[in-house]
Amino acid sequence: MSKNDDIEVVYDKECPICDFYCKRADVEDGALVLVDAREDSEVMREITALGLDIDEGMVVRVGEELHYGSDAIHALAQRSSGKGVVNFLGKLVFRSRTAARLFYPPLKAIRNLLLKLLGRSRINNLQQDGRDRF
Repeated sequence: MSKNDDIEVVYDKECPICDFYCKRADVEDGALVLVDAREDSEVMREITALGLDIDEGMVVRVGEELHYGSDAIHALAQRSSGKGVVNFLGKLVFRSRTAARLFYPPLKAIRNLLLKLLGRSRINNLQQDGRDRF
């Protein structure tokens, strides 16, 4: 298996829901590499340079291509093994681009509410004023 087969998932490890989902994600080909968006990394610097707000969506890199938000979860679902409840449901729901676009925003809102209730800060990778807290 080469590094080109790897799929990188950049997500907020401090979000219990995101962490649960990503740690159980399984792909058919290649390795799944989990990247904590709160840590400095090459991919986070690239995401920031592209102007993608990681607080508004996860990122999945497949090869050289970055997928953001609902497109990221769709890209991950397309490559999911479907093994286990989490992977089966993720593949079932998010393999459709339309369903991913429909369900991703409410899931993101739940994430944001949960992080606010837990007192967590935003990642604020774009360094926007007034965007440190949920």
